Amino acid sequence: MKKSERTMELHKDGAVYRTYRISLGDQPRGHKFQEGDERTPEGNYELDWRNPNSSFYKSIHVSYPNDLDRTVARSLGVSPGGMIMIHGLPNWLSSPRLAEEYRRSDWTDGCIAVGNEEMDEIWRLVRDGTPITILP
Repeated sequence: MKKSERTMELHKDGAVYRTYRISLGDQPRGHKFQEGDERTPEGNYELDWRNPNSSFYKSIHVSYPNDLDRTVARSLGVSPGGMIMIHGLPNWLSSPRLAEEYRRSDWTDGCIAVGNEEMDEIWRLVRDGTPITILP
């Protein structure tokens, strides 16, 4: 995943299989180090569990914070936060026009958002335990 390009790629057999346009947190630059900073983490993580009953259209959990994230946060005297997910649009969103506006902007609290149809595809293609690399 490349935050600066707002793209997430799924790889299969060493090649790019699918590419998705993503939305990030309200403060997308830099690595997440504190709860509430609205940043999306950077680094190597794992997609470790999923929630079919999310407040957003399906969600898959990113294993943030890792040991280094916790160590840095502890040294700063802050909580690293958590609950970083790849998810679809908010469940309450029913307007196609507003949904398109969401798709063109950064609006999450640090999560990675895609459209609902894309989330269905990611849900089918990605297994729990899949590694994810989040680049600046």
